[in-house]
Amino acid sequence: MTDRTTLTEPTAPPADDKSLCVLGTSDIAGIDITPTDVVDVVEQAYRTLADGRSDNPRKLTVKPADGHSVSYAMLGRDGVRNVVAIKTSYKHGLHEERDKQHYYTALTIYDDVTGLPVAMMDCGRIGALRTPAVSALLARELAAPGSRSALVIGTGTQGRLALPFLLTTMPELDRLMVFGTHPDGIRAVREQLHAHFPDREAEFVDDLRAAAGAADVVVATAGPHTPAEVEADWLKPASLCVLVGHGIGPSTLHRADRVIATSAAQMKVTGTDMADEHGELREVDAEFPDVLAGRASGRTDAGQSVFAYNSGLVVTDIALGHRFAQLALAQGAGTRVPLWQ
Repeated sequence: MTDRTTLTEPTAPPADDKSLCVLGTSDIAGIDITPTDVVDVVEQAYRTLADGRSDNPRKLTVKPADGHSVSYAMLGRDGVRNVVAIKTSYKHGLHEERDKQHYYTALTIYDDVTGLPVAMMDCGRIGALRTPAVSALLARELAAPGSRSALVIGTGTQGRLALPFLLTTMPELDRLMVFGTHPDGIRAVREQLHAHFPDREAEFVDDLRAAAGAADVVVATAGPHTPAEVEADWLKPASLCVLVGHGIGPSTLHRADRVIATSAAQMKVTGTDMADEHGELREVDAEFPDVLAGRASGRTDAGQSVFAYNSGLVVTDIALGHRFAQLALAQGAGTRVPLWQ
């Protein structure tokens, strides 16, 4: 794992500059970063949290009674990068199709050594990269020994990037299956895979049950309106299911031999759609930061079925956002706003 916490800025502002550098969508889009770089940064953030050097309080959530929108606020501190940040997320139109929804997310970072602002940025791309990196780390740590096949359910933002990240942490995978219903998404999956792994091909499947039965690793990234719902008795013995969005049923959680969550507290808040007929969620056996740090066991037997819940932690957004800010500022990107001057 590479330590990328420092970067010289050739056009750095004055040491006492309190202006805020705003990095918009186009600024972030122009930054080149590889899946390996993203995985390294995210893994470091988890390990730092497990070591007690970072803080990741529970997110705050606001949702109206009719459920048409949802808002989150997440505060955290990265103890290696010595930065504090707050992420906000607002999604409107939850009852609408994806193309009719409005989604805004932003990350504001402060340097906890100098006390000065670092940047405020669109967090869309950061989340789009962070989440598949976490799924890939979960797969690396929790898949059964000798795993060679993977099934990705969904071709939205997370589904399009799932395979490049899985191949980054598990290059031994030789069968890559995808279940999706949107032609644009299917094309995007191919494009993203070929951009990072031009010699690899994805197999697009129609028979979801057969594909689930052949997969060692299942990553469910679909949206809430997906027709897909893999059940536990469809799965291959000793399989790993990683839940990011939708596409697998509650039975995959409740009948798993082991349950690992990035955060047990967040799973209780955002994983309620996986509750059983009594409205209960299965207890978590271990949290992933502790698994990565060797303080808890993930898979304790090669024959176990494992369920992993990927809800994301703000410390990973902070670490990756800070890396993007370093790269952007080094290129002179962004607009400085004298907000506090």
